[in-house]
Amino acid sequence: MEDLLQAIWQVVYNLGKVGALLLQLLAGSSLLVVWVAWWLWGVNWQKTWPVLKQGAWLPLVLLVIVGALVWSQIAPSDYVLIGSVVIPNFWWQLAGVTLLALLTLFCGWLQGVFAWAPPELSLEPPAPTGDHGHGHGH
Repeated sequence: MEDLLQAIWQVVYNLGKVGALLLQLLAGSSLLVVWVAWWLWGVNWQKTWPVLKQGAWLPLVLLVIVGALVWSQIAPSDYVLIGSVVIPNFWWQLAGVTLLALLTLFCGWLQGVFAWAPPELSLEPPAPTGDHGHGHGH
């Protein structure tokens, strides 16, 4: 009986460790999780794809390049990939920002595949009614 309790305790302990590691991973990746959630469920890609096709892809590419340039100047460093393979400053930042942009486009593709779309929100004020809000019973 003692062996069974010890085994159950080990399972609970190991599940707790796995839970703590998952929570740590989620906390470290929380901005990425929010980013993906926004582009999956906050953007209507049925409207976004035509705008990108009409030429909005060019400012997107420029934003990727400028983002990588700014990042490379704020935190200049080389990236050691494997052993002695070194990716110079700017180029690894450009790769990172490009991957983020590609992840965003992948979210749009995924939204189309699964037919997800955020609810339509009207930003226009409601049409005025005939009583002008005075509350007269006429």
